[in-house]
Amino acid sequence: MGLISGIMMGMIFGIGLMAGWQYMMRYRSTKRIAKAVDVKLMGSLNRDDLKKICGDKFPEWISFPVFEQVKWLNKQLCKLWPFVADAGEAIIKDSVEPILEDYRPPGISSLKFSKLSLGTVAPKIEGIRVQSLKKGQIIMDIDLRWGGDPNIVLEVDAVVASIPIQLKDLQVFTVIRVIFQLAEEIPCISAVVVALLSEPKPRIDYTLKAVGGSLTAIPGLSDMIEDTVDSIVTDMLEWPHRIVVPIGGLPVDTSDLELKPQGKLTVTVIRATNLKNQEMIGKSDPYVVVYIRPLFKFKTKTIDNNLNPVWDETFVLIAEDKETQSLFLEVFDEDIGEDDRMGVTKLPLNELEAETPKEIELRLLPKFDMLKVKDKKDRGTITIKILYHEFSKKEQLAALEEEKKIIEERKQLKAEGVIGSSMEALDGAAALAASGAAGSGIGAGLGAGVRVVRSGLSKTKKFMGRTFTGQSTNHKKSGSGSSPVNGVQD
Repeated sequence: MGLISGIMMGMIFGIGLMAGWQYMMRYRSTKRIAKAVDVKLMGSLNRDDLKKICGDKFPEWISFPVFEQVKWLNKQLCKLWPFVADAGEAIIKDSVEPILEDYRPPGISSLKFSKLSLGTVAPKIEGIRVQSLKKGQIIMDIDLRWGGDPNIVLEVDAVVASIPIQLKDLQVFTVIRVIFQLAEEIPCISAVVVALLSEPKPRIDYTLKAVGGSLTAIPGLSDMIEDTVDSIVTDMLEWPHRIVVPIGGLPVDTSDLELKPQGKLTVTVIRATNLKNQEMIGKSDPYVVVYIRPLFKFKTKTIDNNLNPVWDETFVLIAEDKETQSLFLEVFDEDIGEDDRMGVTKLPLNELEAETPKEIELRLLPKFDMLKVKDKKDRGTITIKILYHEFSKKEQLAALEEEKKIIEERKQLKAEGVIGSSMEALDGAAALAASGAAGSGIGAGLGAGVRVVRSGLSKTKKFMGRTFTGQSTNHKKSGSGSSPVNGVQD
């Protein structure tokens, strides 16, 4: 009897154990499926969705990697780099030297490469993001880092001295946007567009060293080169500006890919208040430089001996991409030799509504890049009135044609020796163009500005307002009014 009861108890216990095991496995399977569904749903959420769910408890350590790692591509790039570097050196020398000449700062008569080697260290691609934002295009964002060992020597010729400058410890941090325009014929790509994304801001770090001399031989040389490099990157390579390269050897219409004027910005520089004095004796003589692109700058008249100046001058600027571009304002103290920067500020254009006039007071900063500034004292404020007008198709084409004419006129003035660089000419015509552009259309204003500048400068053989970033050919205290080049107002 005891044996039979033992066997029965054993069977019941075994069956119960098997039933419990089966139930536990089914429960774990159901939980795994439910968790997998939750993980999939979480994976479809973006940062904004999570912030709505978590509220103030959203953890900052959560990241959303959108760039795919390409270790295999970096290995191949290291092998190809010696050949890429050799080809790149010739291309850079031929294409960059004319650009340096156009953007050459006042006071420098020549800026050329005497040595150019990209070194042996290849750039590193941290990641690639591929997206299709527009039909017929593939957009690729490349996160690039380069801490190479290039040997770059610039031959800098100035009035006071000639000195070779070496760029050392070069480091580049940027995201490159490459757009492939697709076609139905082989090689299936009709054109490639290359640009640097403005966000995150491209960083180019380097150290300047004089070869066989001293940087102090040319006052302000380091700042001149830094401003020139920044202007070239901002005005030619940083989005929305881009380089369009047709591919395939067939005639291709790339007009849709090229940058076009999108609208005009009417800016009235009203006044500044509580400017920081730059003079040991007396007060500063402030003027303002206004621009969207560094190649097209406007300059106000100079107000002598005043830290609360009132200009009340109006200028018209062209915007190519309202969503990514900004309006820049720089206040300088006109002086003998190099003009001192009193303060800078910028206003993103995406904060403006079309056809809605707005008066804004902006706080001035020592520099646009505050990380490099030790003196962060208050620099005062500047008040402007601003109106954005979006172009119609007809206005857009007219503005584009006139812009091309202006650039050609500047090149001709430079070839005739009237001005030293295209940058100077654009600044000189800019203030003149403001009145014509505001009153009778962009084409009339810009065209008239060029003709007046040509006539006036040919007679005087000097540029009355040649510097907007530093030196001035006029003597200080030449009068409270502006020069003929910069004196026309609306």
